[in-house]
Amino acid sequence: MAKHGEIAAYRPCVGVMLINRAGLVWIGRRFDKQNEEGKGLWWQMPQGGIDKGEDPRAAALRELAEETAVTSAEIIAEAAHWYAYDLPEHLIGKSWNGKYRGQNQKWLALRFTGEDSEIDLAPPGHSQEFDQWRWARMDELIDLIVPFKRQVYEQVLKEFRHLGA
Repeated sequence: MAKHGEIAAYRPCVGVMLINRAGLVWIGRRFDKQNEEGKGLWWQMPQGGIDKGEDPRAAALRELAEETAVTSAEIIAEAAHWYAYDLPEHLIGKSWNGKYRGQNQKWLALRFTGEDSEIDLAPPGHSQEFDQWRWARMDELIDLIVPFKRQVYEQVLKEFRHLGA
């Protein structure tokens, strides 16, 4: 795995672990892309690209709002490291207009302070990424995540496990 800044071919990205009052984690089911494991089979936490010059904390709040409409959240932790993953070989050169071989992610944990009714999977002005969402226990996450992202999720869970149920 690459370290932040080591390879320019990694897209700078944030990931958000949104944790509710019960210590459960928000996950959404991806339905928009067919992959080698099938369409609509995998779940993930919110994530997205960091705009040029954007602070990762600001990017995390923006991405969370774009993907879930959630604005009732406070940052409670930031991962100590950046974590990178490579796309499967057959997706390199196709995803993100062929510019990147993977993503380099800064993960943040946020406490959800709102009500579930705030969550909207199709907020105005953003392409919908998820067709379902739910709260999950941290120990459920790895089996629900697309295999090529699992190593990153394992690291994120190690850093943030103390914040959940």
